[in-house]
Amino acid sequence: MSRLAVPKTYKLFIGGAFPRSESGRTYEIVKADGAFLANAAKASRKDARDAVVAARGAVAGWSGATAYNRGQVLYRIAELLEGRRAQFVAEIEDAEGVSRAVAAAQVDEAIDRWVWYAGWADKFAQVAGNANPVAGPYFNISVPEPTGVVAIVAPQDSSLVGIVSAIAPALVAGNAVVVVASERFPLSAISLAEVLATSDVPKGVVNVLTGSPAEIAPWLASHADVNALDLVGAGGLDWIELEFQAADTLKRVLRPEQGDDAAAPSLERIRAFTETKTVWHTKSLR
Repeated sequence: MSRLAVPKTYKLFIGGAFPRSESGRTYEIVKADGAFLANAAKASRKDARDAVVAARGAVAGWSGATAYNRGQVLYRIAELLEGRRAQFVAEIEDAEGVSRAVAAAQVDEAIDRWVWYAGWADKFAQVAGNANPVAGPYFNISVPEPTGVVAIVAPQDSSLVGIVSAIAPALVAGNAVVVVASERFPLSAISLAEVLATSDVPKGVVNVLTGSPAEIAPWLASHADVNALDLVGAGGLDWIELEFQAADTLKRVLRPEQGDDAAAPSLERIRAFTETKTVWHTKSLR
């Protein structure tokens, strides 16, 4: 006797927990051949607001941790991804309709990017900051600090590599994030959330919303408690209007990126979510 299938309904990831959408809405995720795969929660405005509250509450602890500790936490995520590699490969195969080899290459790339960003955690400040030469008996030092809460529209044509590439650089600098996953390929994003929930990432540092970016992004762009907006995956939306909405609260905005490797690893993506603090300190005259 064959077993009955157990269809899964994936939930959101907010504040370290997995709630259903407050609206109760879900939508069907289908395989590349159109067959039913799973249900995913369809996030609402209230869910987005709850995610921002959770992220704001996590900023102080995450940004206050040592850079070395953040690097350890990020590396731990890569270790857990490696341990669940087969699951992610199977999900990408089903969702995107690609071969096992192609799916495996995507998972390996996502893991490698986590490791790359983890390595920068305790090093980027030395590159992004410096001691400034000034006239007078003063030390003048510039250091990068996290912007705060970063809202992200993840690349929409990628299951795993896109969301990893979007959230990792924001985390390196000590920011907390609210990310809107790919509407078409959300399963790897929620599986990534399950990895985060069992790692050392503090609750609220990463919050994952699934559903319609066109519906959720405007609420995040106009939210007064969001400090920066990454529109890397918003090329199919009216992203100029989102930029206008973000300007009302003086948000830092990264515009959409095109091409097969949007949000490619770079030091500039880390620097984009930092503010530079410059400190003056008197020198001893003796």
